[in-house]
Amino acid sequence: MFKVTPNPPDTDPIPYDAALEAQNIKTAKDRAINFYLTPGAQKTSTPSRKPGRIFLVDPTVDDETLLVEACESLSSASDMARDIAGSADDSQRKAMLMLQQVIMLSELVVNRVLDNYRVPR
Repeated sequence: MFKVTPNPPDTDPIPYDAALEAQNIKTAKDRAINFYLTPGAQKTSTPSRKPGRIFLVDPTVDDETLLVEACESLSSASDMARDIAGSADDSQRKAMLMLQQVIMLSELVVNRVLDNYRVPR
């Protein structure tokens, strides 16, 4: 049986240009030096995270209320996962019970934070 394409296929090699490589190295070097050693140099930064417009947590709500809401949500999610596990087949049941356990452990952590929470005076 004749193979149409050679192994590996013949490709045109990328032409090597020493001047281009030297220019790229110089540009990268200058950027690094400016970033780390020049305090006034313009630095690129990651854009700040903008909150979504659909769901927004009221910034005036206190921490205790937020923790209580998180605890109730985790409790509901744990109950739903347990109910779904009851009606699933074996492989899905194990996955749902593992998910339910992770949710339950998260709920315990939130409850511990609530227990240790001190109301500011």
